[in-house]
Amino acid sequence: MRTGTTPRPPRRRRTLVLAFAAVAGLLSAGLVAGPALAARTAPAAPQSQSVAAASKSPAVAAAPATFTHPGVLVSRGQLDFVRAQVRAGAQPWKAAYDKMLASPYASLSRTPKPRSVVECGSYSNPNNGCTDEREDAIAAYTDALAWYIGQDHRYADKAVQLMDAWSAVITNHTNSNAPLQTGWAGSSWPRAAEIIRYTGAGWSSAGVTRFATMLRTVYLPKVINGSQSNGNWELSMMEAAVGISVFLEDRTSYDKAIAKFRGRVPAYIYLPSDGALPKAPPGGSIDTSAEIISYWQGQRTFTAGLTQETCRDFTHTGYGISAISHIAETTRIQGQDLYPEVGERLRQALGFQAKYQLGAAVPSSLCGGHLNLGLGPVTEVGFNALHNRLGIAMANTQQLTEQQRPAGSNNLFVAWETLTHADNAG
Repeated sequence: MRTGTTPRPPRRRRTLVLAFAAVAGLLSAGLVAGPALAARTAPAAPQSQSVAAASKSPAVAAAPATFTHPGVLVSRGQLDFVRAQVRAGAQPWKAAYDKMLASPYASLSRTPKPRSVVECGSYSNPNNGCTDEREDAIAAYTDALAWYIGQDHRYADKAVQLMDAWSAVITNHTNSNAPLQTGWAGSSWPRAAEIIRYTGAGWSSAGVTRFATMLRTVYLPKVINGSQSNGNWELSMMEAAVGISVFLEDRTSYDKAIAKFRGRVPAYIYLPSDGALPKAPPGGSIDTSAEIISYWQGQRTFTAGLTQETCRDFTHTGYGISAISHIAETTRIQGQDLYPEVGERLRQALGFQAKYQLGAAVPSSLCGGHLNLGLGPVTEVGFNALHNRLGIAMANTQQLTEQQRPAGSNNLFVAWETLTHADNAG
């Protein structure tokens, strides 16, 4: 078990090399071309060639024999990069850091509000601890970032206080939104815990053990079996399950969560290679043409990058896209890079939604000619992975990403991604 705090650059380089090698192998087989590659490495080609490659991704390995820590959404190398940029006053990281420190989530006077049972109905009504739990989890992650980047131990202490407070009290999530609430809060907690535990912040062994028990007994059982609801539910739940599995070093749960993720992504983002209709979600409860069309909000014309919730609203669509990018990023850090498998769908989804978020006219064939916009601060992680690391041209996504900087938080499970992932190749 590797629990040290020093990074392993050779492993990160090997991950990138393997990612490029996977793409190169598909190229030589004639399965990838055009927009799926960097403009500087290959000439443009028809989009259909790029789309066709997405359904022929190579198999990926199982959970790592040794987990990398910190390794949920951000690695030690990425954190070191951010700290160096902030100390140098470089942009956009310094502005992003200042925005984070000025937020209520970074307040050193914050008082945790744990409760034994968090009850969340539809749209958090009733809201018995739902907002408190999510925001305390985001605050713990915010404080963990502030600690590592600024090396001010007060923030480490505040993160520990928040995590210890909740792990001492919470026993369950109830009501109709319990799985989603557990997924949202359960996505933020492991990010905070990984940074605090593996960077010498001074978390007691008793505190770590109790927090791990909380994740194992209260959070993981509620998310690991997935959901037959809208795709953003299951994707957020799997993000929590993957992060928790990394913190617990639970290879069985990690593999189960990744298997569900790999089945859900193709059923959430449409590519023409899927056929006339989108893929049915795993589980078999939705499989006829009429059921699939209903599940896709009544949409009957399908275009690359359309998601199962595009015609519902961009806000929920953003939740799903964000969870996909977060899981892919964590798997990359853990040496099981899923970007070659999900990257084309992620690229198309980001570009499609960004185009209309930026103001493009909506055709009558798309959601009856009307879209409910509000994508949120969810593009940085996927854009950094696909554009900055792999060199893929993403004009609409780039414009929206840069326009929204420095990205803040969606107050659910997304936070400070300009700070952590802008131009970050770590």
